[in-house]
Amino acid sequence: MSAQQEFAADVLVVGGGPAATWAALDAARAGADVVLADKGYCGTSGSTAAGGTGVWYVDPEPALREAAMASREALGGHLADRRWMARVLDQTYANMNELAESGRYPFPTGPDGRQLRTGLQGPEYMRRMRIRVRRAGVRILDHSPVTELLTAADGSVAGAAGQRRQAGHPFLVRAGAVVLATGGCAFLSKALGTNTNTGDGALYAAEVGAELSGMEFSNAYGIAPEHTSVTKTAFYSYASFSTGDGAVLEGAASQGGRSVIARSLLAGEKVYCRLDRADEAARRAMRLAQPNFFLTFDRLGIDPFTDRFAVTLLAEGTVRGTGGIRIAGDDCRTTVPGLYAAGDAATREEICGGFTGGGSHNAAWAMSSGTWAGRGAAGYARALGPGARRRVLAPAGRAGLRPTAAPGGTPGGDAREIVAAVQRQVLPYDKNYLRHGDGLTGALGVLDDTWARLRAGLRATGADAVRARQAAALTANARWMYRSALARTESRGMARRLDHPGQDPAQHHRIASGGLDEVWTRPLARTATEAAA
Repeated sequence: MSAQQEFAADVLVVGGGPAATWAALDAARAGADVVLADKGYCGTSGSTAAGGTGVWYVDPEPALREAAMASREALGGHLADRRWMARVLDQTYANMNELAESGRYPFPTGPDGRQLRTGLQGPEYMRRMRIRVRRAGVRILDHSPVTELLTAADGSVAGAAGQRRQAGHPFLVRAGAVVLATGGCAFLSKALGTNTNTGDGALYAAEVGAELSGMEFSNAYGIAPEHTSVTKTAFYSYASFSTGDGAVLEGAASQGGRSVIARSLLAGEKVYCRLDRADEAARRAMRLAQPNFFLTFDRLGIDPFTDRFAVTLLAEGTVRGTGGIRIAGDDCRTTVPGLYAAGDAATREEICGGFTGGGSHNAAWAMSSGTWAGRGAAGYARALGPGARRRVLAPAGRAGLRPTAAPGGTPGGDAREIVAAVQRQVLPYDKNYLRHGDGLTGALGVLDDTWARLRAGLRATGADAVRARQAAALTANARWMYRSALARTESRGMARRLDHPGQDPAQHHRIASGGLDEVWTRPLARTATEAAA
């Protein structure tokens, strides 16, 4: 094995999407020396870079802001926090305006000549963010997946280690603080842009003692044309759904009717769609807003506005859900000193409660939380002083790297087999989407056994360690997800239970989770602003 390459920085940002690049940019602007390590190529990897997205951008007019906040509260089971909503709206407004002015992003203009700043083309957005990050002096380590965090003697997070894939050697970064902006977990479902979103950050955070929150709000499934990966769901609000013989599929819809689609697919029946409710003006606007949505149709020779096409549902987990690492402060610190979280790696309950933020709210959260986490991490590192880089470091990674069984003991299986075992429990609609306590309990039992096996016997080094850690992350995320779902014996937000279809006022709280060998959950007390809402 090649010698390990070492770096030192005030702030290490793990990830390469919007949250990561905003964190790196703002940490650098706060005076920090920053390293950014991305599993892929920063600017092209992740769900945002693969497509377009709306943005929760609202002019600072009281009536408009009030309507924007009120519109999602009931959907999310009234678990969102108005103070955080207002903060995100303010920060997103500032960041999007900065993109237009300093970043020179080419926003389209409306009939009145004003720029339309409620959406972004992912490829162009991330191309510009990479340029801005580099100009700010950030050192970018592309194709350099982190495999574990490093801690100081007092338990604080003090860096990370991983593999430089193209160079073929391990690397280590000593840092005053670390920002996890690794994205959510889509369980390698093949949804567009999510192949790097394997929940790694949540695993690394839990290994150092951080908590998660909202993991029951993780059963997001996106509509996609059959045998494709494009889960851009917004345009399906214009859709009509039908059965194989052309009859209307009663109750099927993009909003509130995906369970009908799931049941039909489970029964082995094809579901067809046509975007025939869009008028000519809407059709032109749709092609302009998200051209990548139409690439698949154009290549297949399908006009989605006039031709019927078969659809499926792809799991998007915590990428489009709201669960993730629990935030413990306005600067997006976690419950562990020196560790910050941003974007889809963090919970989005603060602004979405228990219902998906879709693209727009998640995009706003990514840039806002990234900004706050970058500034917070820079301030924390600055307070530590130069001695932070000389701390004695200990590796925190366990599952897939350091099994409990002796070499040659309990076999842990191979990473691919573990991933397949997890997917059998989290991808099927009748286990994850149409949830029932009996099904959740059975699936969790299998996942617990899978974890015990990989924890005892899976040992990998070098490039294989990346795959092993991804397998461990998928397993851990699935266990937190189902344990939290069992703890919420009601239907609230997107966490719906067939055996508990009603909403229980006594469960008007968030649920924290954590642990690895023994997964735990506990209710979280409501904040003062939540209680007053």
